[in-house]
Amino acid sequence: MRRPRPALSLRWKISLTVAAVCCAVAAVLGVLVHNAVARQTVGQVRKETRADLDTALDLFEYGTSREGINSVLDPPELPDALRQLVRKGRRGSMVGSYRGQPVMWAAAPADHQIMAVWSPYRNTRWTLDKFDTAILGSAVLAAAAVAAAGLFLARHISRRLTTTAAVARRISAGDLDARVDGTAGQTQHGGRVAQDEVAAVAAALDSMAATLQSRLQAEQRFTADVAHELRTPLTGILASAALLPEGRPKEMINDRLRALHRLTEDLLEISRLDSGTEHADLAAYELGPLVLHSVRTTGLDADVRIHADTVVETDRRRLDRILANLVLNAHRHGRPPVTVTVDALPGGASTIAVRDHGPGYSAELLHHGPQRFRTDAPGRGRGHGLGLTIAVGQAAVLGIDVHFGNAPDGGALAVLTFPPTPPTGAGPTA
Repeated sequence: MRRPRPALSLRWKISLTVAAVCCAVAAVLGVLVHNAVARQTVGQVRKETRADLDTALDLFEYGTSREGINSVLDPPELPDALRQLVRKGRRGSMVGSYRGQPVMWAAAPADHQIMAVWSPYRNTRWTLDKFDTAILGSAVLAAAAVAAAGLFLARHISRRLTTTAAVARRISAGDLDARVDGTAGQTQHGGRVAQDEVAAVAAALDSMAATLQSRLQAEQRFTADVAHELRTPLTGILASAALLPEGRPKEMINDRLRALHRLTEDLLEISRLDSGTEHADLAAYELGPLVLHSVRTTGLDADVRIHADTVVETDRRRLDRILANLVLNAHRHGRPPVTVTVDALPGGASTIAVRDHGPGYSAELLHHGPQRFRTDAPGRGRGHGLGLTIAVGQAAVLGIDVHFGNAPDGGALAVLTFPPTPPTGAGPTA
């Protein structure tokens, strides 16, 4: 299979295009100038040679000596085309050679003979060759200068576009504070600010990022406000529900109230994670026992497999929260058995893999990642979509990489990757 060729960058495309256009223009101008100068220079030699031919014909007619004029009767070196023209009774001129030297011939009929006159053409040819060399050198220098200027301009444009693309990628990754310097490419005209196309794109990207950030912040504030407003009356309702007489109605009400309470707490946790004020309380732990304790605390059936135990720096409370949400999500939307595997990677990194045997994660979740209030995966049940969102948020606080995928033989697979722990003198916390 042939590997695709790497595409040329924009700056090289622009510079090569400018150089090609410059070369084409230089070639056209060079040909035009060459033809004009050659026509004038050769025409002057031709005119002088024809004047000598007229003089030689007059002297030949009167039988006078033609000394001082380079005239020859029926010269064998006369070009055949010119010889044929004279035999038809016409006169003409043509560049040829005489005694091994380039000359300009002029010939005409003279009493059933051919009167030919020649003028030296070496200096004329040398002048034309030198002029052509000068034209070629000037064209090369002009093309090089224009190509360098085009490369400089293209590099400037490419650098600005690369910066804009990098900012766009940062915004896509969640850094909504990223902005492009919108002052580049702006000029003042009569008190008005004019922008070039690249500056207009950068300004549009900054405007889009600002709008997106303001809307997201408004959504986050709304989520936090709703959660806070619900928390107080919900606590009172829970206390009141405890006073109801025992029976099935009380169980149903308490069950729905507990679900609403969990949802409220999840919303509050997400609002804290969105605010960026959460900080991890790191300590060294043996990963195997820590994961085993976290999974048992959930009260859900899961098979914990420790292939390789390592020591990691993490926040135990936050890791408990991550594993609880992943295991709960596996039970709620997948099928048993649910397995939690602890392993080590070359280089000192550690992993925790949580897998179920259900229909797997949806293509949308694998592409966009977990999104709150969206669990539309066919066959994986329905919910609020907050569990995986919280898991990702807490993992970001801990500096853990989270990867969602589907196992080759079926089932959803979430992998937590811990960075290598730097060696310290302190031992692991129990």
